[in-house]
Amino acid sequence: MKIKVNGIETNYELTGKEAAPVVMLSHSLGSSLLMWDPQVEALGKHFRLLRYDIRGHGESDAPAGAYTLEQLGNDALALMDALHIGAVHWVGLSMGGMIGQVLGLNHPHRLLSLALCDTAAVIPQEAQPLWDERIAAARQMGMQALVQGTLERWFTNSYLDRNPPWVARIREQFLATPVEGFIGCSEAIRHLDYLDRLSRIKTATLIMVGEEDPGTPIAASEAMHERIADSSLVVLPSAAHLSNIEQAQAFNKALLKFLLDR
Repeated sequence: MKIKVNGIETNYELTGKEAAPVVMLSHSLGSSLLMWDPQVEALGKHFRLLRYDIRGHGESDAPAGAYTLEQLGNDALALMDALHIGAVHWVGLSMGGMIGQVLGLNHPHRLLSLALCDTAAVIPQEAQPLWDERIAAARQMGMQALVQGTLERWFTNSYLDRNPPWVARIREQFLATPVEGFIGCSEAIRHLDYLDRLSRIKTATLIMVGEEDPGTPIAASEAMHERIADSSLVVLPSAAHLSNIEQAQAFNKALLKFLLDR
């Protein structure tokens, strides 16, 4: 379904257990709400699920120009408001986890809990040339220029070698991402700088990371865990960046345990 919030048409799906607490799922850069399909059955037995396409992705609008993480956070809040949802269990992976930090820092009353998965709290200055290269490649050659390198960061070699259907699905989602949306969100991500503020987050927080995640490694999760007092850290073996897909069963088990304990 689509609804206009914060100035854009936003695509979303609301499914799962009626009248239950809402779990809001926020996806990675270059993906869509379909990324969360491996979680729908397990979570939907216990919770109402709100999945949505972040600005610039999937079937949501992709306005030109740089976005900010605060803007992406406001998009999520506007969607909650439009659907008359007061507070949610936020589950964000990668970019979705960065948006979750925005909410945890600036709008904690809208959170029942916070799950930060395969994400980070700061982009170091030495990584800026890498973002320059990705943005330039997308602008000049399109998403095709970035897809193979992205898949190699998002999944372990052993998973890619097995070539499961999910690799093709993620490839399709990445290639379908509008270039303007990819660039807009990349500009938001490259300015990520919340690490020194994380001690202000008092919301119960689960931090999960794939053991072999090269983009947001275990050290990034440990840094968040050290600063968020009410947090726990789970490392998922044999998983890279999209741990919710590569190790869906272990991911779901850890996430459900955390959510059901709230």
